[in-house]
Amino acid sequence: MAFGNYFFRDVGIDLGTANSLVYLRSQGVVINEPSMVAVNTKTNQILSVGNEAKGMYGRTPAHINVIRPLVSGVISDFEMAQELLRFFLKQVSSRSFFSYRRGILAIPNDLTEVERKSMEDAAMNAGCSKVYLVESPVAAALGANLPINSPTASLIVDIGGGTTDVAVISMGGTVVSKTLKVAGDKLNEDIIHFVRDEFKLAIGESTAEFAKIAAGSALPLGEKLEVNLRGRDLATGLPREVVLKDTQIRSALSKSIKLIVGAVKEVIELAPPELAGDMIKQGICLCGGGALLRGTDQIIEKETSVTTQVIDDPGMCVARGLGYIVDNFNNHRQLLDNPLRPLEINL
Repeated sequence: MAFGNYFFRDVGIDLGTANSLVYLRSQGVVINEPSMVAVNTKTNQILSVGNEAKGMYGRTPAHINVIRPLVSGVISDFEMAQELLRFFLKQVSSRSFFSYRRGILAIPNDLTEVERKSMEDAAMNAGCSKVYLVESPVAAALGANLPINSPTASLIVDIGGGTTDVAVISMGGTVVSKTLKVAGDKLNEDIIHFVRDEFKLAIGESTAEFAKIAAGSALPLGEKLEVNLRGRDLATGLPREVVLKDTQIRSALSKSIKLIVGAVKEVIELAPPELAGDMIKQGICLCGGGALLRGTDQIIEKETSVTTQVIDDPGMCVARGLGYIVDNFNNHRQLLDNPLRPLEINL
């Protein structure tokens, strides 16, 4: 280990809408917690971050707000995003006077320059000396061990919490891509709206997510699944429990699933003919937490006629890719997506 590496550490950050993951060089993923911050509005004090804040979501008095600093992969509350990052980086730092030399941030494909700059600033204010950006699909493809530096098509579908990124990657860069603001959070909203319309029952986001994980699917299953949901009756205002079947959840999710499949088909149609031909051999790879929804790979394969598989441990795919970049920075530097800046002149 170089002497300077003892004082300065490199870190990879997957700052997601639903969850944030932090990869520390030579140590692996050291943080995997929800992207949530609980704030006391009376004192302007941060009460908790991550798992503790998620446990408070929907259960707090009026003066305590549980904030999600990112919406659809974009920072919506800069100050809270900065505090979230600072908390996570301090949590893994046992040596407060040492600094993070480089921070590698995963970002969605379609961010504007202003949105990219806000991500950089948040990481720098949280303790990183220099920040590099890499597109999430590129990091995911690297984490899935796809041949992204070869002249062949690697089609990756990253279904996260706020966005679904679909990209064709070849020669270390994105050839065709599409970012859809339909992902895990939107699926939760679909279930909330369905239960409200069909059962006249109000449920929270955590309950909807529980139903999605327990009995959700994109295609009919070989077994029948049911889940008990508790909420507030909209007519009486009293607590009530209903039984939700897998067929009903599938009906609630169908529109959003069609949008995701449509985005995959659109990217394939826009890909150059040679790369489109490569996809038959290479197939489609699914990653992100949304890829765990039952039958997602099967419905995409059915609609596109291209072999589709879910990557092992799909939720960690982007973090693994960031880890490869952090551990072998010089070998993967060409994957980083930083805008041109004035040259630094050392006199």
